[in-house]
Amino acid sequence: MKKLFIITLFIFAILLVSSVSAINVQVEKLSDGEVLVIDTEKPVVFDLNIKNLEARDDFEFYNLLGFEMFPIGTINIGSNAVKKTELKFSPLGSISERGFYTISYFIKASDGSQQEERLTFKILELQDIFEVGSSRIDVDSNSMEIFIKNKENFDFGEINVNFSSAFFKTQETFTLGPKETKNFSIELNRDDFLSLVAGFYTIRAEVEAGNKTTNVEGIIEFVEKELVVTTKKNYGFFIHTQIIEKKNDGNTLISSETVVKKNILSRLFTNFNLRPDVVERQGGKIYYTWNHEIKPGETAEVEVKTNWLFPFILILFIVSITVLAKKYSGTNLVLRKKVSFVQAKGGEFALKVSIFINSKKYIERVNIIDRLPPLVKIYEKFGREVPTRFDEKTRRIEWNFEKLEVGETRVLSYIIYSKVGVMGRFALPTATAIFEKEGVIHEAESNRAFFINEPRPTKKDDEDDF
Repeated sequence: MKKLFIITLFIFAILLVSSVSAINVQVEKLSDGEVLVIDTEKPVVFDLNIKNLEARDDFEFYNLLGFEMFPIGTINIGSNAVKKTELKFSPLGSISERGFYTISYFIKASDGSQQEERLTFKILELQDIFEVGSSRIDVDSNSMEIFIKNKENFDFGEINVNFSSAFFKTQETFTLGPKETKNFSIELNRDDFLSLVAGFYTIRAEVEAGNKTTNVEGIIEFVEKELVVTTKKNYGFFIHTQIIEKKNDGNTLISSETVVKKNILSRLFTNFNLRPDVVERQGGKIYYTWNHEIKPGETAEVEVKTNWLFPFILILFIVSITVLAKKYSGTNLVLRKKVSFVQAKGGEFALKVSIFINSKKYIERVNIIDRLPPLVKIYEKFGREVPTRFDEKTRRIEWNFEKLEVGETRVLSYIIYSKVGVMGRFALPTATAIFEKEGVIHEAESNRAFFINEPRPTKKDDEDDF
């Protein structure tokens, strides 16, 4: 019984083998790098040469793994003939596999005999297909090259890409074939990246292929470059202003030092908009130092103001005092004339004229001459020093002194009056002194005295009368 079972099993195996006997075809794959891109409607395509080593027959293709295959139906291949066939696979539903994938398919002859074959391809996401990048740039770059690359053997046809980065934004529409790279030249506006620091930045590409969109990122290398532009401005004379401006036109953080030198005099009248970090004295020079950390696109400014107006006025005052003192010390005789109001008993307009004589050096034969202004008369009552003579015709009054010692002072005074009221500003002529010093005749003149006459109140205790 056991022997009969074995014989029956052997006969069944022979019948099964004969029912699925293999066909005799030879398959040669012509293409390579085939890719199935998820979320696109395009199938993965293989170019094959199929050679029939038997009699002419019709062949069809099928698989058992859930892929739709093209061509649909049969193809006829003659005996020992080669048929170039484009074989396509498209998943019937979603597929979870990624990366390399091997699919088994069958070539079936008209008599039901068949041959199993295998093909390998890659299953990728849309974003895995592209690569974006750019050339290196620095702060002096006016343009840059960017690229987008199709890394796989997949024909996208026409696509639309929005490129963006910290340096630019642009949009391009173009065709991108299998393993093709497209390059674009982008004009740069330096103001767009003036404040950016050197380093690596992201370039983004939003790719629209068919009705699908994906985002791809790449790298832009912003090369380090140190560039500090120093500008100095000077203006003003009495108030001198110096502005030192340092601008970081590079793309790295710059440590910069600003030094201003002043002397021990100018430092007293100098102020700054920023407090110095370091102050050093070397002899008669003072050095002020500022240390700055300047970011790309930023500016560090130091303003130095030296106010020479105050020392100029001070020097001018000192010079004037010196000149006056020298002039005064070199004067032999000083005359000073003064006038004051006098309350007259008869109601007349009256003034008291005083002449102060100050002898700086020993002088001899001194003659003091004064003149009366018009419309007034002299009151013939004098102070301690009585005039030597008075000429009514010439209205000239004189005093004579044989000598005056060094530092001697004399006061000459007299009163003038007028029955006609005088209003407003009343001016008196200068007094003149003629004298002799060491045998040489000299002359000196007093100041001019003025009196402004205004309506007067009643008599006060401090007013003179005559």
